[in-house]
Formats: sequence, structure tokens, C-alpha cells
Amino acid sequence: MRRGAIVLLLVALPVSVIAALAWGAVPLPLGVVWHALFGGSEPEALGRSIVLDVRLPRVLLAMVVGAALGTSGAALQATLRNALAEPYLLGVSGGAAVGAVVVAALGIASAIALPAAAFGGALGAVAIVMAVARAAGSRAGAGDPRVLLMAGVVVGAFANAAIMILLANAPGNAVKDALWWMMGSVAVASWDAVVWTSVAFAIAGGALLHWARDLDALALGQDTAASLGIVPEAAARRAFVVASMLAAATVAAAGLVGFVGLIVPHVARSLAGSRQRPVLAVAALAGGVLVVLADLAARTVRAPAELPLGAVTAILGVPFFLVVLRRTV
Repeated sequence: MRRGAIVLLLVALPVSVIAALAWGAVPLPLGVVWHALFGGSEPEALGRSIVLDVRLPRVLLAMVVGAALGTSGAALQATLRNALAEPYLLGVSGGAAVGAVVVAALGIASAIALPAAAFGGALGAVAIVMAVARAAGSRAGAGDPRVLLMAGVVVGAFANAAIMILLANAPGNAVKDALWWMMGSVAVASWDAVVWTSVAFAIAGGALLHWARDLDALALGQDTAASLGIVPEAAARRAFVVASMLAAATVAAAGLVGFVGLIVPHVARSLAGSRQRPVLAVAALAGGVLVVLADLAARTVRAPAELPLGAVTAILGVPFFLVVLRRTV
């Protein structure tokens, strides 16, 4: 374990948060940010409102979304024994997007309906992926995990087609909002979203940490896991579903933010080694830093206009995916 690099990540997280609170379309002095967060001399009302009401929930949501995606990707890669596995590529995010777009197109999106629909869509995508993989002679965690990955890619493509059909006759404003949401954004972050996404991350992430020993065994293969007293299929299915639900929570909160679950686990393994418990913890930390900085770039590169958060992470993720693909083929 590279302790120095991990300490650097621990420092980078609060530094990135402070930077994201200070920089934006309206730059703020660090003193204003400090006093808005911790009290002291009273900052000007505008600066305090920008920090506490606009930027702080956005930054915290970006941090939690990144941590959840990093944790989900690390668990999926260990479960499937595939360095290319991640929620976006496995169709999980696409299924969650279909559910969310359905309620948005119907005009019934709410703080309860949107997350519920995203979770339902993710569950449906997981069920379809596992059914397709099973029909092709593979099961989650058993056989050739590449079959499950290919099934996820197909389901993701189908989800994108379904979204286009749903939006074909939708009102112009609904289409615009849905397309922006599909590209990923934390621009409309609220404290409610921060709270329930954090709760989902705490529950699902805690469960994955609890099952870290099972993930260690699954990463070594089905026979090794069975020799250690673990039922490979049940353990893989459980981890796959929980990791997928964690990814679904991020879709409900911030839309489609791809490739974070691909990049971050590789960074975590290079820093924490092969044991899954430290890998999951470091993946959560690195994911939080990555998405906070990506969102900062999204709203400052072309300020006052904003880039989609998913586009920024894709710019980083696609070259990384090609490099990893070349190494694994």
C-alpha cells in the first residue's frame, strides 16, 4: 500500500472541495468561503448565499456521487474479474436513466418518483443483463465474465434507444431537460439529494465493505472462492445487485456520469494493492476527488456557460478505456 499517495488523496479531497467552493462564475476570496463555513467575521450576504445555498450542496453531491461510482466500479470489477467492468458500460446506468426519463416525460418527476423510477430501471437492467448472460451460458461471477460485460453493453444500447423513443414526441422543454440530465450534472443539487444519496452510499457501500472478503475470493476465480467456503454464484449476484443499486442512486441524483467507475478502481488498486476492503475505501476517496474536480472544470472552463459533467468525465474516461482495453486484449 502506498501510504504517501493515500495521504495525498486525503489532503486533496478537502483542498478540492475548498477550491470548488471558491471558484466559479463568481470567484470568491478564500476568506469569504472560510467565514461562510466556519463563522467568524460576518461575510457579505451574497458571498454567504453563494457558498451555503448554491455551491456547498453541489460540491457535496459531486463528492458523494464520485465516491459511490468509484466504490460501485471497484466492486463490479472484482465480482466480474474484468478490468473493463463499470456501471455505465454494464447497462446499469442506462436502465436507471430509462426509468427516470419515463417519469420526466410523463411530467410526474418528483423528489420521490425520480429516484424510485431510477432504481426500478436499474433493477430491470440488472435482471435483463443476468438473464441474457445466463442464456448465453454464463452467470454473474461464473463462467466467462466477458459474456456478462457484453450483455451489459447490449442492454445499455437498448436503453439509449428506448430513451430516444420516449423523447421523440415529448415537449421541447422536457426533451432539453432530459438530454441535459442524461449527460450528467449536479447543477441543480439540493440538500435533500445530498442526504438521500449519502444514505444510499452509506448503506450500500457499507455492505460492500462488509463483503470485502467475498470480493477478494471472487476476484481470484470461482474455484478459489468455493474452496474458501463461499458460494460463488450467490456472493457474485449479491455484490452485483448492491453495486448496481449504488450506481442507480447516482443516476437518480446526477444523471449519467460515465467512466468514473472505470478509472477510479484502477487508481485505487495501484495505491491500495489487491485486497478489496482498502481498494473500496481508496476508490471512494479518489472518486470523490475526481468528480468534484470534474464538476469544477465543467462550470469554469467556459464560464458563465456550463459543460455537462458526463462529457468532462468521458473526455478523461474514453482514452483510459482504450488504454486498458489494449492491455487486456
